[in-house]
Order: sequence, then C-alpha cells, then structure tokens
Amino acid sequence: MAEKAYRSVAKTISWRTVGTLDTMIISYFITGNLVMAASIGSIEVITKMVLYYFHERAWNKISFGKIKEPDYQI
Repeated sequence: MAEKAYRSVAKTISWRTVGTLDTMIISYFITGNLVMAASIGSIEVITKMVLYYFHERAWNKISFGKIKEPDYQI
C-alpha cells in the first residue's frame, strides 16, 4: 500500500519537531549559548525536513519490504 504525499508531509513535520528539539538541546549543552542553539536548530529544521520528505517519497516507490495486497476481497 502506497502512502499519500500529505502523509509524508505530516510524518516529516512530526519527526523534525522531535529531531530539532534534540539538536537544540545538544547544541545548548555543547555551546552553552541558547541563541546559538536556536540558530543551529532553525537552520537544521528546514534542511532536514526537505531531505526527509524526498527520502520518504523515494522509499515509497521501492517495493523492498512491502507485502502486496491481493486485488480482490472475499
């Protein structure tokens, strides 16, 4: 079963929210600077959302690990 593009967008946004918070926390612990951590997180969120979306759509086209459902139902 293939996923619709809007499902990939929703997954992208939810995953990047978690990932960006993680990046900002790690950046803060490393730099000790909240402004720097927020700057790193804001750049990272945009680039990784775009990369994840295209990664997700590419995997949606690959049949690896998918089970083909029958064309009929009883």
